[in-house]
Parts: sequence; structure tokens; C-alpha cells
Amino acid sequence: MTVYLHEGDLPDSLDLGPEVAIDSETMGLRLRRDPLCVVQLSSGDGDAHVVRLNRPAYDCPNLKRLMADPAVLKIFHFGRFDIGMVQLHLGVETRPVYCTKIASKLARTYTDRHGLKDVARELAGIDLSKAQQSSDWGAAELSPAQLEYAASDVLYLHAIKAKLDMMLAREGRTELARACFDFLPVRARLDLAGWDEVDIFAHA
Repeated sequence: MTVYLHEGDLPDSLDLGPEVAIDSETMGLRLRRDPLCVVQLSSGDGDAHVVRLNRPAYDCPNLKRLMADPAVLKIFHFGRFDIGMVQLHLGVETRPVYCTKIASKLARTYTDRHGLKDVARELAGIDLSKAQQSSDWGAAELSPAQLEYAASDVLYLHAIKAKLDMMLAREGRTELARACFDFLPVRARLDLAGWDEVDIFAHA
């Protein structure tokens, strides 16, 4: 595994291919309170690219272009949050997308454990460490432990997606999953507009 740290943006010449695993690190889990600090990406080749964003300017045209590129599938785990953060701070809508957490909930109905750590352990045989999850991602320098943690959140999403795709097909839920993925950017817009705590589809 090689972790490449980029300050501010992705390199101009970097091509991560047609499917890119993406995650983000923030100062907290409140969309409008906590800033986006780091975006990490992997093409599934065992390497990770970690972008430490230049806040508050967020001057990252290459990263923005990738997020909005209709020819590149962006793979997330709990994409709703990351898509909302990108939309809020980078000003672009992320499409097309795939969310392994949604896929897990549709395919792995035999369990209620759909966090990345549980899904990675079962489907990829990887025991992820979450020790750095609550560390200071806005720090002037990222530690080796933070970089390793950031990388681990994207390195295995391609393998997890492959297993979930087989399970979804087996259970006849592939099209349902795709419809959910297509709705995710809209769900993120609802979150940003103030409906983050409200299920507008509920009866009450």
C-alpha cells in the first residue's frame, strides 16, 4: 500500500479510472457546522490518494471535476454524508454514485451491522482500525496514523462492492439499489436544506 498526500487538490495528470472509492474526513458530523478537511480516494489498486484541502477557499478544480464527472462511478460507504459535504463546501453535485452501506442494508438483511468495519470484516476479510476516526483532521499536518486510517476507508470498497453486487443480483434487488443510489444526491440536498432530521416519506 502506498499513500500519496496531496495538498489542496489532485494532480492534473492523475487518472483513477472508471470507478473511484471516496471518503472524507471532517471536524465533526454536523453538515453546516463542521468543515470538510480531507478527501481520500482509491482506484482499487491498493494505493490511496489523500487530499488535504485548503480551507476555507477549497480551490480544487481537479477534485471538483472528478466528483461531477458522469463517466466516473464514485463508491462511498454512507455516501449521504460525504455527498452533502462535497456539495456544501466544493459546490458540486456528486454523480453517479454507489453506496456500500445502502447496498449492505438491501443485501445483508440477516444482520443489523452495516458499519464499514463490520462489512469489511465479513466481505473483504479485513479488520479495520477506527482509532483515528475522532482525531483532529483540521490539523496543520496529518500524522502517519491519520493517513493510514484515511487510506483504509477507501482501499477495500471496490472488493466490498463486488461482493455486494453479487448478493444484490442473487436477491433480485439490483435495480432497487440503483434507484437508491441515484436518489442520494437529492437526499443530500434535502439534508442541506434543513430536512436532515425529517423523514418526508413517513406518514406522520
